Amino acid sequence: MKYLVTGGAGFIGSHIAEKLVNRGDDVTIVDNLSTGKLENLASFENRVKFVHGDIRDFNLMKDLSRGIDIIFHEAAVASVTLSIEDPVATDAINVGGTVSVLTAAKENGVRKVVFASSAAIYGDEPTLPKTEDMTPKPLSPYAFHKLAGEYYLRLFHQLYGLNGVALRYFNVFGPRQDPSSEYSGVISIFMDRFKKDLDYTIYGDGKQSRDFIYVEDVARANLAAAATQFDAVPVINVACNRSNDLLKLVGILQEISGSNKAPQFGPERTGDIKHSLADNSRLKALLAITPEIEFSEGLQRLWESVQV
Repeated sequence: MKYLVTGGAGFIGSHIAEKLVNRGDDVTIVDNLSTGKLENLASFENRVKFVHGDIRDFNLMKDLSRGIDIIFHEAAVASVTLSIEDPVATDAINVGGTVSVLTAAKENGVRKVVFASSAAIYGDEPTLPKTEDMTPKPLSPYAFHKLAGEYYLRLFHQLYGLNGVALRYFNVFGPRQDPSSEYSGVISIFMDRFKKDLDYTIYGDGKQSRDFIYVEDVARANLAAAATQFDAVPVINVACNRSNDLLKLVGILQEISGSNKAPQFGPERTGDIKHSLADNSRLKALLAITPEIEFSEGLQRLWESVQV
């Protein structure tokens, strides 16, 4: 099988690409390296074809998708803040780039596009757990971009017969997530602070909770989505159906690092969602995927990876 991974030098994309090459598949990666890093491919770079390019370049995408069986579309500007500051530029990448990828896939007869969507689509709707049939409530251009991508997937299926599936990622963590980037989650940032024995800050009371999922489980869900046949274009939460708060995160990090450094506390940040929890029954039913890496185990693995 031949696969194309957009954003394949990034955090999640590189894990998908690595799983594919490890099972012997033919993998092409396209990434403009705005946030992705070649070092993320270091352990398997001689087994993939890497192209430094932009998904907005339709001619490039058409060339790269020729002969491809499945596209994993991970490339995006994954920053809520940047999407608010510059909605024009981020829309051109997140929406325009997605249309470029889908059109190239359609014209070259690609079997399926697996699209990286986001739990940001749910916004601050207080009902828990989040189910895929809830009315979307995007609170940022980024969230809207992801919702637009889902709708484009459905349109391309209806109009052209292109198969697709949208995976709504919740709070993904694991190796290769850059702690210095504004796109990083709290886990990679705190992990880096513990490694360097630096102070770290919790904004609010620390009881805000998230449905954290280890990146390896996310990669497994992507491969399962690529291999599963659907009559329509499903939307599937990729999460653990378990929530952990920041105080628990700190406790585990203290235990695995041997540090007793206590957090500093700052004011609660405007717009922060207090709790997030996903219903992942569709993930289990449609993809036969149950997340395997427990929160504490994932943190231990990440800690060991950052000690190198």
